[in-house]
Amino acid sequence: MLILMSSDHTKKQLADVLARVKKLKLTPHVIPGRQSVAIGITGNRGALDPHLFDALPGVKDAVRVTKPYKLAGRDFKHGDTVVPVGTVRIGGPGLVVIAGPCAVESEEQLIRIARAVKKAGAHMLRGGAYKPRTSPYAFQGLGKKGLKMLAKARQETGLPVVTEVLDQRSLGDVAEYADVLQVGARNMQNFALLKELGKLRKPVMLKRGLSATLDEWLMSAEYLLSEGNAKLFLCERGIRAFSDHARNTLDLNVVPAVKELSHLPIIVDPSHATGVRSRVAPMARAAVAAGAHGLMIEVHDRPDQALCDGPQAMAPSDFETLMGELAAIAAVVGRGVPG
Repeated sequence: MLILMSSDHTKKQLADVLARVKKLKLTPHVIPGRQSVAIGITGNRGALDPHLFDALPGVKDAVRVTKPYKLAGRDFKHGDTVVPVGTVRIGGPGLVVIAGPCAVESEEQLIRIARAVKKAGAHMLRGGAYKPRTSPYAFQGLGKKGLKMLAKARQETGLPVVTEVLDQRSLGDVAEYADVLQVGARNMQNFALLKELGKLRKPVMLKRGLSATLDEWLMSAEYLLSEGNAKLFLCERGIRAFSDHARNTLDLNVVPAVKELSHLPIIVDPSHATGVRSRVAPMARAAVAAGAHGLMIEVHDRPDQALCDGPQAMAPSDFETLMGELAAIAAVVGRGVPG
């Protein structure tokens, strides 16, 4: 429910409304507006009766919110969320590009690639220290050792670090070393992990699940927001479909759909969506044209030796060329690429 206060309401009237909400064992969220204030209510398991609030002094109206996601939707927030990560602003006017290898393989490999992507214009560094793999025999990542290498690469290049948190056991270590904690597709509905991430106040990137609908994705975001962590952005990485010409189907329809329904920033991962190196650049260009706030792209200078997802990794020279193309497209759609 959304309670709209009159433009001439008093502080006491606002306090009385908040007290009524808390007395019902619900959670109020004060939403400042240009003309007045609104109060969003979460925690109710069923529909609330508007008459519980609309007769209180200072209340202009009490409106039911029909969408299951409230904090992730636009009813409870005016304007768009911008997530700060150091000097980077995800969701702001600039296009943010996150780049790096799928997995951290060694300190030398990581710093070499980090320097290359920074030179090409990337704003943040990606690299997996914990790798959830389909096969139990595949490379699972270097763990905490890899996290320390990411910290060293950040020190060397100044690029903020994005890396995946695999489970609650690894959460503390990842939170210590990462600037952005990535929730992978397989963990999108790991609600226990989402709750713990929501209690942190560090930026989180929530990837869409392998077959998740938009509503399911936004409800997962709601778990984080309901615990108080507003530093959240979304990442479309392709979904399962009937096609066999690519690893997944990149659903670019979801970019404008998210922007209509939610205030959260959305970026696109064309590397995991396609799984094929030659298709990453075309889909990256299309994502920017569709209005994405940013991209996450895998880059490796020795993809034939990569321990994870070598076939989809771009060469640093190709990534540098793509960055120039993205700048041109971003300018057309009113979203520049910060230097």
